[in-house]
Amino acid sequence: MTTALITGSTAGIGAAFARRLAADGHDLVLVARDTKRLREQATELHDRHGIEAEVLTADLSEDEGIEAVATRLGDRRNPVDLLVNNAGFGNKGRYLDVPMADELKMLKVHCEAVLRLTSAATAAMRERERGGVVNVASVAAFLPRGTYGASKAWVVQFTQGAAKDLAGSGVRLMALCPGFVRTEFHERAGMGTDNIPKWMWLDADKLVAEALHDLARGRSVSIPDPRYKALMGVAKVVPRGLLGGISSRTGRKYGPQ
Repeated sequence: MTTALITGSTAGIGAAFARRLAADGHDLVLVARDTKRLREQATELHDRHGIEAEVLTADLSEDEGIEAVATRLGDRRNPVDLLVNNAGFGNKGRYLDVPMADELKMLKVHCEAVLRLTSAATAAMRERERGGVVNVASVAAFLPRGTYGASKAWVVQFTQGAAKDLAGSGVRLMALCPGFVRTEFHERAGMGTDNIPKWMWLDADKLVAEALHDLARGRSVSIPDPRYKALMGVAKVVPRGLLGGISSRTGRKYGPQ
């Protein structure tokens, strides 16, 4: 039996990963800021699937939180075989409307935490010659749209580069790039969702199933839906200047900044 560590595990994509991995028989290390929700989630998954679910309360916007999770990932006596870097958030507002402290907090969670946790995990995995990392990014990574998209673009580029450097080591890395998923993401950011077309929404459980399939196939980037694959294919051939205007208008209407 293997162990998976999931950040941001109590809601949305993170919770979907927890459900799927527990159902598949993996023990879990559940990471989030809310201890009460973590304990409830751990109890439910243990009772339903008979797996062990460890709780680790950590705020990844703080050095202490990142270090606590990195220490757990580096524990050779209780190894983690799969890391899912899922924790993240969006800020409501256009560039220069968002306080700098909030922008820096986003970069801390989306970039610094991902770098430090991936490094801690893969160092231990390389010694064992097996393991995997899923870094949750977004299709926003492929569009010139604000700080959120820029931070997710960093996640994609970092993950692809690290995957190449670790090729042949037995360690797999993959950036997961979903579109709109019905989670608490928009509510927490204070964003309405009524104006988002129904066809753009993805199911978190189906997304996770496709992501794990892509990881098993050795892909370094996963866009887990034909609709978004097609949209990103179009984005590649649209002139950058035109794409920037389209993504700016779309971002103001639908997504985080």
